[in-house]
Amino acid sequence: MTAPFGKIGFLYVGTSNISRDIEYYVKVLGAKKLWHFREMGAEVAALRLCDGPFYLLADHRTAPSILPLFEVSDLRASAKALKARGWKPEARSFEIPPGPCYLFRDPSGNELGIFENVRPHVMVDFGDEADDRAATGP
Repeated sequence: MTAPFGKIGFLYVGTSNISRDIEYYVKVLGAKKLWHFREMGAEVAALRLCDGPFYLLADHRTAPSILPLFEVSDLRASAKALKARGWKPEARSFEIPPGPCYLFRDPSGNELGIFENVRPHVMVDFGDEADDRAATGP
């Protein structure tokens, strides 16, 4: 049986103090900071903590929280198939840097997301020019 979603693309992790948390992940856990910036009212840092998905510290997420974002090959088709089985998104789709996304909750209230990666290099490309860009001002 094939898994319903592709891979986990990102783990969005809430932070109450992004600078403190970056320091902990880098100095204590040994993570590599890929980029860190403030844009569109949010401060976000991408960390490489494992061989899996990017670990994104985000001040617009409440702490503690972790939001897994699963990559699907076709968001519209996936949403249509899920809706036929009783799935309901929290709202209309919206854009994240890699592409369109839906958020939803499981019956226990855990938040999850699915997205279509229409801009596959955008998160890696941030690292080329955005490391600490605008994190402390423009």
